[in-house]
Amino acid sequence: MDARRAAVLGTIGIDRFVARAAPAAVAAGPPADAAQAPAGSLDWPALEAAVAGCTRCGLAATRTRTVFGVGDRRARWLVVGEAPGAEEDRQGEPFVGRAGQLLNSMLRAIGFGREQVFIANVLKCRPPSNRDPQPEEVRCCLPYLHRQIELIAPDLILCVGRIAAQNLLGVDTPIGQLRGRRHRLEPFGIPVVVTYHPAYLLRSPGEKRKSWSDLKLAMEVARGHGA
Repeated sequence: MDARRAAVLGTIGIDRFVARAAPAAVAAGPPADAAQAPAGSLDWPALEAAVAGCTRCGLAATRTRTVFGVGDRRARWLVVGEAPGAEEDRQGEPFVGRAGQLLNSMLRAIGFGREQVFIANVLKCRPPSNRDPQPEEVRCCLPYLHRQIELIAPDLILCVGRIAAQNLLGVDTPIGQLRGRRHRLEPFGIPVVVTYHPAYLLRSPGEKRKSWSDLKLAMEVARGHGA
């Protein structure tokens, strides 16, 4: 391991690289709202405008700004979180603050700058008091994410956190059973790897080694899909 990689890993609590065998692949069911994904008529400017003006659910009345997503719109990796928090709502950008800094460090550890991936959320508006998204909110907002997936066509989707993973994959499986496995998002045919949310890792630093294992799995899956 070179000195730069070791230094970056140190920032996320990983002392050294330990090679491990990849877990066996598993199949996943379709996302809950796949049938409601946009038909494909919106390009990036139109989609961003649709999100900015969206009033499909009650979150439009409480948001400060919509959080469309940020990064390379032809990225190999798409990172998907749950929903904006207070700072994201103010800035209009996902994963800012301490959790965003940790996510940036995690990405650097596997060779990506923040600008080299695309980062988005299941919800484009902040739920009041950072509560969990409600099913109707997800139903209204998920088609926007589906269209982003269609436009980006990434090699891999990295879901960070239980709520993002469950809503994107359309399951209620605990995150402990979702992570460490390969999933596939249909009808897009894109592999999905699940890991812990950076905010959870800040609260539970002992789980960072598991997250590093997930990132190694994601690199392996992405290489296989892009080959």
